[in-house]
Amino acid sequence: MTVDTPPTTESQPVRAGVIGVGAMGENHARVYSELRDVELVGVTDLDTELAERVAYAYGTAALPLEDLLEAVDVATVAVPTHAHYETVSTCLDAGVHVLVEKPIADTLERGRALATHAEDAGLVLQVGHIERFNPAVQTVAELIDDLEVIAIDAERLGPPVDRTAIDGVTDDLMIHDVDVVSALLGAQPTSIAAAGTDNGQYATAKMRYDDVIVSLTASRLTQKKIRRFTVTATECLLEVDYLEQSVLIHRDSYPEYVTDNGRKRYRHESVIERPRIENGEPLRRELESFVHAARTGGQPEVTAEDGLEALETIQRINRLVRNEEPEVHAQ
Repeated sequence: MTVDTPPTTESQPVRAGVIGVGAMGENHARVYSELRDVELVGVTDLDTELAERVAYAYGTAALPLEDLLEAVDVATVAVPTHAHYETVSTCLDAGVHVLVEKPIADTLERGRALATHAEDAGLVLQVGHIERFNPAVQTVAELIDDLEVIAIDAERLGPPVDRTAIDGVTDDLMIHDVDVVSALLGAQPTSIAAAGTDNGQYATAKMRYDDVIVSLTASRLTQKKIRRFTVTATECLLEVDYLEQSVLIHRDSYPEYVTDNGRKRYRHESVIERPRIENGEPLRRELESFVHAARTGGQPEVTAEDGLEALETIQRINRLVRNEEPEVHAQ
């Protein structure tokens, strides 16, 4: 059964639901419950006690999946990756716009099938690459077109997680930076080399995007949480901290010798700029963007095709980490 035609005017609230209310799904429920012109109709989960707890916390109902899909216009799918295809397909069959957490699916074939299904149904399918909505990343996106970029380095490191991590470190962590890099450069890698250790809990990837060299590192073995990347350009160096949502721009670096109490010493100085950034919760920005696309019928900021490109790159990296093939070059 399909739902009623989604609202197209600002006078009607968009009815939202969340499928899968683990750590990430619960946050989606929280943000939907806070958004203006959005009504959190309900949540669902295979763990019914968890669904009831989350529903109570955010003033909504715990519903069976079929009942939820009859009542909503939009839904977040935050179930394990292996269940993305079946769950998203069920939502699309019910006429519901979907934001699916990354990666879009467990295989490219299933991901492409979902993209085609959504297009044929005239529904929005947005992929949850949340760092696109980080204010620091959005600031860099505004700056990078005026720069001659030569390298990008990203680190996404942390200690072992206190939850069941079904996806590997590349699928769970590195894929964020793969998507950000591709969005910033507007291209896909022409070559990839990668390696991993400790059963894939620490992985690195070296990629080339025409004249830009990209280095990515992801870890669940590092006893400090780090989320940062740098952009090296001929004009400057950009330092980005995902967690602090900050950007530093280093320019006009020059060495000199100075006299201090009659003694000469060497120093290296540069001009450091700190752009003003309107900080905010990336998830809130992501869901606002998704709801707007669903309401207006517009293209989401992170499309199914974006999700497929990130998944294709990560799967190539995974094969290299597992020593299943030599360094990958674009065809």
